[in-house]
Amino acid sequence: MPTPPAPAGAPPSQHQGLQVAWVTTHGGAGASTLARVLGGVEVGRRWPDPARGEPSQVLLVARTHNTGIRAASQALNALRTGDHPAGVQLLAVVLVADAPGLLPRALGRRVRVLRSAAEVHRVPWVPAWRLGAEVEQLPRAVRALARRVAAPAGRAGRSL
Repeated sequence: MPTPPAPAGAPPSQHQGLQVAWVTTHGGAGASTLARVLGGVEVGRRWPDPARGEPSQVLLVARTHNTGIRAASQALNALRTGDHPAGVQLLAVVLVADAPGLLPRALGRRVRVLRSAAEVHRVPWVPAWRLGAEVEQLPRAVRALARRVAAPAGRAGRSL
């Protein structure tokens, strides 16, 4: 679950002017790769602070394994209860495949529960990313996510 932003009085953020913040809900979620490939800034396991010039639009990133889906659910709950800086807007939850192939049925049910609370994008297994390599053509689901990331601020997700 993300932690609070930097303390009040902290210097302005180096991330000023970037459109979206990728918030990782657990280690190894894939937020750094998505930020590199699609743009924006990966802020780690903390909420961005719009008052410091950080992006207000947030994408929560988790893997599709049990721990990852649970972490995404906890982060959504923190957003629901107001445990975040003022002005933060959730664009979507991004679930990155933890293995090739289909999800087990039990995990698929948990993804449907997440979808009932937020927009969810699924990123398929991309073998090249495991090696730190680029891909010539992004998978269709990643291209759809890229369009969502590039959408104007007026199309932002839920205001929290």
